[in-house]
Amino acid sequence: MDAANLNDFIKNLGTWIWEIAPKFILAIAILLIGFWLVKKVLLVLHRILAKAFISPELEGFLTSMASIALKIIVVLFAAGTLGFQVSSIVGVLAGIVFAIGLALQGFLGNFASGMTIIFFKPYKVGDWVQISDVFGRVERIEIFNTLLVTPGNKTLIVPNGKVTDSIITNFSMKNYIRLELKVTMAYSESFPKVRETIEKALHNFPVILQEPAPIIGIESFDSHNILVSVRPCILPDDYWTATFETYQRIKHAFNESGIEVAYSEGIELGKIGD
Repeated sequence: MDAANLNDFIKNLGTWIWEIAPKFILAIAILLIGFWLVKKVLLVLHRILAKAFISPELEGFLTSMASIALKIIVVLFAAGTLGFQVSSIVGVLAGIVFAIGLALQGFLGNFASGMTIIFFKPYKVGDWVQISDVFGRVERIEIFNTLLVTPGNKTLIVPNGKVTDSIITNFSMKNYIRLELKVTMAYSESFPKVRETIEKALHNFPVILQEPAPIIGIESFDSHNILVSVRPCILPDDYWTATFETYQRIKHAFNESGIEVAYSEGIELGKIGD
């Protein structure tokens, strides 16, 4: 490339940059301001839906859809500023969405499942549920996922398609759940005595509901001891407190009553200490 051609190239490049730079800066400004406005609009929408007494799960679903739609509009405005034909972009996007939809049918299935959850309400925000093998409180219902928070304060993101394809156990519909605790007793011990001791341990314990009454019964026999099932009713929010405290109270009650248990070796009986 000789000097004349190089000068022409630099001149044309400078002209092009001079022409495109303002459009590029304007497009960036539209994106920044547009996304900021989207946040504000979503906050206003949240307040409007709250005043309209829209359920939290439907509010989250509508807000999520509005966020996606508004952000797409902002991007299209920015693209139009750069000189792109918006109608062409929309057509291309439609084709891309169709192709992606065929490739990612699972996402479309999650979307359809999200609609099913919103309208048929197998659970709502705040409910304690078990979906397949995961357990937690429903924190949010989104377009594609349901967010659960476990008693250990872990956030689980469950695809909505998995929800509708699984058995859903809603512990909050009856306002209480039954703990499923296991306690062992020696073969030489009297079961009526053990049952009475456990009943006394659970009596006047605030987090244990007295109605329905706790269920205590022999579940199975093994080579070293008898497995006793203890199933008191509690409020879902008291799950861990009730679990730990119930075991502690039963252990203390066994010690007070002189109830012995079989060690794993199955050779001798030993007393339980405080």
